[in-house]
Amino acid sequence: MAALGVEVNVANDDGETNTAVNVPESVLRRDQARLEEAERRRNVKESQTVKEEKSDFFTSTFNAEKTGVEEMLSSSNLSDRDKAAKTLEEVTVRIQQLQKFLNDSMLFLTQYEIRQAQASMQKLQSSLDEKRDLVLPKKKFAFRSRNAGASKQPEPSKQTTDKSASDVGGGTVCGFSNAENQVLIMQAEEIQQQDVLLSHLTNCKVRLYGCPSTLHIKNIRSCEILCGPVSSSVFVDQCTDSTLVFPCQQLRTHNTTATQIYVHVTSRAIIEDCREVRFAPFTWTYPGIHDHFKVAGLDPDRNNWTDVDDFNWLAAGTPSPNWTVIPEIERISSWDFVGPS
Repeated sequence: MAALGVEVNVANDDGETNTAVNVPESVLRRDQARLEEAERRRNVKESQTVKEEKSDFFTSTFNAEKTGVEEMLSSSNLSDRDKAAKTLEEVTVRIQQLQKFLNDSMLFLTQYEIRQAQASMQKLQSSLDEKRDLVLPKKKFAFRSRNAGASKQPEPSKQTTDKSASDVGGGTVCGFSNAENQVLIMQAEEIQQQDVLLSHLTNCKVRLYGCPSTLHIKNIRSCEILCGPVSSSVFVDQCTDSTLVFPCQQLRTHNTTATQIYVHVTSRAIIEDCREVRFAPFTWTYPGIHDHFKVAGLDPDRNNWTDVDDFNWLAAGTPSPNWTVIPEIERISSWDFVGPS
């Protein structure tokens, strides 16, 4: 059987076309494939070059701004309270702008670069919080604890100092610990942008009608926790069979299983050593929450709730088996009202 081919005219030495050569189709297809592969490699190389240039620009710009913020914090004059407060306000704005710069750059950064930048942001926020505590001491609140079998509606309790507050950075915090089968509530005037710690709770309903600086959730089982906008990070650790609902800037979840998270996050959510975690967009509301979004510095129109990084799953192009999206038909859109009688 004759091989299929295409006639190609060939010019002689005088430039005249006078010869026809039958070129097999397989050769033409191979040449076409070679040209397409060369074009693909060229495009990949150009794309990689652009990505590297963007990454270099991000690194130099981020480090320069970070250094500037660190210098402002170290040189602030704490003896002049009004001047120091003004400096801290400026630092707060610069940190928020730097966080936005990081959020906008995540599409072309590697996971390592993102982790390094987020660690730097956390360090800056911690330094700012320490300075703010020195210049503007916070009103001290204590942990509230409910014993099993008590009334479902919380009652005012005597406030005492709980030494376990040092577990979340050495500052004064508020929150609830060591409670079971309880309804636990905090209002905005009690939270006052402080760090909040919820620890060792079982089968509790928690409502935080305010704007914490940072939220720590540790050793939680079968709980429903709803919180107002968190101005920096939410840290979840050792949480099982629970539902968590909150807006925040960053979310880090560790050692958590069978838990639903309704989140509004302006950065990216991170999970590690987790299983059966399900995500959905934040759906809770209460009077004053829009003002609390402003206080927290969170953009209500920017929610990256589906951008979840699993540090235990680095296979590119393959979804992590440790988290999923809650189907719309299963999502909770209206939450039980919980408040004082």
